[in-house]
Amino acid sequence: MVFLPTYLGRRPYIEVMTSELPAAALLTAATEPGATLKTIMLRTGADGLAAAAQIPSLMAAVDQHAAAVRESLASRGLPVTAVPLASYGSAVLAAAARMGWQPPDAADLDWSRATWFHLRLTAVCALAIAYDYL
Repeated sequence: MVFLPTYLGRRPYIEVMTSELPAAALLTAATEPGATLKTIMLRTGADGLAAAAQIPSLMAAVDQHAAAVRESLASRGLPVTAVPLASYGSAVLAAAARMGWQPPDAADLDWSRATWFHLRLTAVCALAIAYDYL
């Protein structure tokens, strides 16, 4: 028999399990959302947004990804604030790592051929800037 720990008086729901991380997984108490967003910005966002300013089709793709991030948060009743954005970005990075994806150096990337992960992380940064969290 397996005993599952309780959290806030409830056991985790495991009737249906997937390999997907929730888009708004809670950050650990030790993780400051601003630091997480800054790390994502340094690793991907700054170069992606600079490239998007030069490549209109890339800007359109980043805008579409930003809309998808907003929609994902809204579908869970979450506002576009620092904690949900940082959690979302962390979940994207964790999913990418689980799939074996290693981000190439963003400065060396051909942004006209950016991956889904690059676009989604750049969109998280664009939203963080738009809402004054970066």
